[in-house]
Amino acid sequence: MANNKKNGDVGELEVIKLVPCPNCGKKLMTLPTGYPLYDVQCTGCSFRAQVKTNNSKPKAIIFGAGWEIMNKVLKSGFITPPLLANFKWIEGKTRKQEIRFYPFVPKKNLKKHKLSEKARRANYWMFNYIDLDKLPYFEVYYHGEKKHSIGKIKVTDIYHGDYDFIGKK
Repeated sequence: MANNKKNGDVGELEVIKLVPCPNCGKKLMTLPTGYPLYDVQCTGCSFRAQVKTNNSKPKAIIFGAGWEIMNKVLKSGFITPPLLANFKWIEGKTRKQEIRFYPFVPKKNLKKHKLSEKARRANYWMFNYIDLDKLPYFEVYYHGEKKHSIGKIKVTDIYHGDYDFIGKK
């Protein structure tokens, strides 16, 4: 778990360094450790989001957090916090990173599960984000090389950040 926490802390620092506020464009800042539900907030508006970092290519299921607080918030009529998913991986010799902004994650995309009796936090209720591949998102940062085709022509684009919502700047 200590490694996961360290990875998460580093991921939050990367997000505030690389991604401006999706709402107003100002700088994001981290919230205090243990702050419920949210990891970052904007320095200029009321935007807040949860950050999840994964050392993998973008995928449909990622670890969430403790279920108890999320469940209470949802039962109170609030929506799931916006999600900034920070994916980092190595493909061949190329380091890649993609940060996705999911502005709305429906409750149906949260799956509750209980940790085993042998886990450090035995029998603790957690949740995973599921079916992220079916949700709309904004790609707010990309670093690496992307290959795609236009008809029969293969195109390789090399990006080093500054990738804007859904399209290139």
